Amino acid sequence: MIRRRELLAGTAAGALTLTAGLRPARAAPDWKRFAGTTITVLIAEHPVAAGIRERLPAFEEATGIKVDLQALAEDLYFDRMELALRASEGIADVYFQPMDSTAYTQWRNGLIQPISGFLSDPALTADDYAFDDFPPGFLVATTYPPGEPAPENYGVPASFECYILFYNKDHVAQYLDGKVPTTMAELHAAARTVSEKSGGAVAGAVMRGIRSDTPIDTVTGIVYNAWGGEPTPAPYNVWFDGDWSKPRLTDPRIVKGLADYAELMKAGPPNILAIDWPEASLLFQQGRAAFFIDASLFGPGFEDPEQSAVAGKVGYAPIPPQEPGGESWSAHWMWGLGIPKNARQPEAGWLFIQYMTNRDSDPVIGAFHGGAARLSTWSNPAYTQKLNADYVATVQEVMKTTRSSVVFREGWAKFATEIVGAIHDIYAGTSPEDAAKALTAKFETMLKG
Repeated sequence: MIRRRELLAGTAAGALTLTAGLRPARAAPDWKRFAGTTITVLIAEHPVAAGIRERLPAFEEATGIKVDLQALAEDLYFDRMELALRASEGIADVYFQPMDSTAYTQWRNGLIQPISGFLSDPALTADDYAFDDFPPGFLVATTYPPGEPAPENYGVPASFECYILFYNKDHVAQYLDGKVPTTMAELHAAARTVSEKSGGAVAGAVMRGIRSDTPIDTVTGIVYNAWGGEPTPAPYNVWFDGDWSKPRLTDPRIVKGLADYAELMKAGPPNILAIDWPEASLLFQQGRAAFFIDASLFGPGFEDPEQSAVAGKVGYAPIPPQEPGGESWSAHWMWGLGIPKNARQPEAGWLFIQYMTNRDSDPVIGAFHGGAARLSTWSNPAYTQKLNADYVATVQEVMKTTRSSVVFREGWAKFATEIVGAIHDIYAGTSPEDAAKALTAKFETMLKG
């Protein structure tokens, strides 16, 4: 069980400074052990891929391993990933791992292999790799069986995103007299005010509004913010009360979180129900929205003057708490690197993963996306100085109370879509309490099926 304030690094005080306990370096493994080997790395076109390309020449020189990096657009990647993992003969030696119910389902179907054996092998893993530099709250996403003693790890985090509040400083100054909301109720009111005062020219808030499972991680972050510090242990997360037969969707805190999300949608553009993350982030990037709660990873792109109209005008903050002076809570989601069960060169693949996630590479690759997975990287100037200082400070603050959004259940996407459907009902005028009751009935029917 992950207790409050122990979500990432043991204690809040040590959350961002977990370096003192790392073991001193010893001899490195024989990096040339697989020289002449070619491995295939299957990855989505993501900033992590751009960072890997930056480090690839150094890896190939250090190891003599040739890398066939196959990068696809994200929608195509998911199909290709599943085909590769299920192929009768190995296609990929390393794959970009969605560290959520997707990877859990792959584990349940015997499609991925553990990395625990590689980690404990001094011939394959450098002693200064420091796997304990990855927060336990990150590693739980691919540690199976979930919530049971003596689990094994099946992936290494490559990037993480937590859910934060982005705001347009110009719109806050023009429509809100420069006052940034400090509670969720203030955020609702502020978003409505911007929409009204701008005559609809500026959306008060923009959110993922599409009815699918893709908003669920952002939704979970907002629900956590209403839920507070009570644990949400694996495998059930916040949505079930310690048993798959006990959905707790009518809990007032969950109802409040769903209602909070719907209220922000009401301050959005007229086509909010057709908006997913690409459209939502673009609207904010174009300066057409005042507030945006979503993945922290959008931050570095918003600060790029070559592609963003709001560069230098973005404010960052944790999700506003429920009460004045209260505590903010959020969720996180991650991409990782894993090894398919059918990999032809799993050991060489592990050297690739180790190299691309070590303490030298993490700051370099992390600067491409702003979601470095190692705690030590967040105190490394080589990383932090490449990012907006307010962004870094906000993510560091959110890391103290964030926890995984993962639900360890096959077919979870269908349940997630129904949760988003309940938000749609609230958006359309159904009371939050009635929407939660109807959602519970749907869950119960699905669980029986």
